[in-house]
Amino acid sequence: MATGVASTGTDTVVTRETAWLRNATDALPSLLAANGGPFGVIQSYWARTPHTQVPQLYVTRSGFEDQHPLSQRYRPQHEIVLQIIWPVRQTSSPLAENEQQALDSAIELLIQRIRGPLGDKTHGGSFLSAGQVPESPPPVVRFGDAEQSIDASKALRATVTYRIDDDELNG
Repeated sequence: MATGVASTGTDTVVTRETAWLRNATDALPSLLAANGGPFGVIQSYWARTPHTQVPQLYVTRSGFEDQHPLSQRYRPQHEIVLQIIWPVRQTSSPLAENEQQALDSAIELLIQRIRGPLGDKTHGGSFLSAGQVPESPPPVVRFGDAEQSIDASKALRATVTYRIDDDELNG
């Protein structure tokens, strides 16, 4: 992409979805800690050096398919992958159990935001459909093994995957 040229193509899907997840101006749950949510970091793409002491959510994608529903129309469909790292804080409380419950609660808020408000499945008009793509699985949450991840990295891990139909393009 040339410097100074804005794009609304497939190269911006991750940043558009990140903006939706960071939004705190609607009736849906806020996800950023600065706005009362559970995540200290919500960032497009994986960080080379992830933070260590705050819950983190990284927005990535595993790929996309260039759907061709009509002879001169294209509808890119993206698989979004949210990578969650939830640090197990060093406190005197029964931290492993409390942190697993806190992660569950954070994911519940995340799923509410992915589902979006009643009647709007476009994530504020950014997409044709997000998290509700016809003939695709709904958001899928996978938890990493708590015992192994707490021992190895002092953090719990989870991934959330779902599909986004981008706006149709003329071809």
